[in-house]
Amino acid sequence: MEPTAEPVLPGPATPPGRPEAEERPGAEERGAGREADEVQDVQAGSLSGETFQEGSLNERTFQEAFLNDETFQTAFLNEGELTVRGRIEEASNAVLFCTVAHEGRAVDCVYKPVAGERPLWDFPDGNLAQREAAAYAISRTTGWGLIPATVLREGPYGPGMVQRWIEVPDGEEIPPLLALVEADEPGPGWKAVGFAETGQGRPALLVHADDARLRRLAVLDAVINNGDRKGGHLLPGPGGRLFAIDHGVTFHTDDKLRTLLWGWAGEPLPDEAVTALERLRAELAAGRPLAVRLAGLLTAAETAALRARVATLLASGRHPEPGGDWPPIPWPPL
Repeated sequence: MEPTAEPVLPGPATPPGRPEAEERPGAEERGAGREADEVQDVQAGSLSGETFQEGSLNERTFQEAFLNDETFQTAFLNEGELTVRGRIEEASNAVLFCTVAHEGRAVDCVYKPVAGERPLWDFPDGNLAQREAAAYAISRTTGWGLIPATVLREGPYGPGMVQRWIEVPDGEEIPPLLALVEADEPGPGWKAVGFAETGQGRPALLVHADDARLRRLAVLDAVINNGDRKGGHLLPGPGGRLFAIDHGVTFHTDDKLRTLLWGWAGEPLPDEAVTALERLRAELAAGRPLAVRLAGLLTAAETAALRARVATLLASGRHPEPGGDWPPIPWPPL
């Protein structure tokens, strides 16, 4: 479903509470510094290489590259000039609508500065921007392309997460992914999540589409331990693609999985999910590029818990089921 927030020009004040580097907890354990920067450069690629030279890409070729080539996308987001155009007011943290430009071409993006994050009592180690970058690294490794290209970089308000803006396609019929139905069963093509109360005080069944894209996302959320998968975080993209955003509340060492995508709970994992999980397990081994990248973003305990979740999913061969110690469905759900 498409977020309805519109960017509004921000006031002249900078986002509140910008921390000094030495005040951010866990910086040494996360490997912050030159090593993490070098890994980021390797993942993002470089616009100074043959990928992009002034005049070498016409507009059509540029748009195709930015739509389909994640290495090109991350390089452009990482190295282009970032300009703030407005602020999405409904977001709980500072979310700025921006453009990023290089050699006369510009694309839209989202910038979430660390300085604009509200502290969370249960996520004391590191910032949300790093978790967003870690979630993208996991998504990219699966090959499913569910999270828009995401980088960590400096911006007008200091370091933060910069992510490709997903434009909802015009003229394409977009089937609904979530619904409330006044029935006891979900019906063909839908999976039941649970009962909810409507604005009229009547109970209704919350359902989501029995959709392969959503099923991949349910697996990804279980891997990254997403504590806030809401309907508003699902964005339709061009060509029938589905993107997911807002992954700051992830990678906790405790089970925090809270999602609207419980419809497959307890069911066997599809073969493609098993293949993706096996790839993740291999790439999370010590010394592999993904493991090195995550060492600069998460604590050692969080990375160990991530490996354990992947191993548990492969051992059970099934989608996880809700636990009893944490509300399984986010509120509000959209």
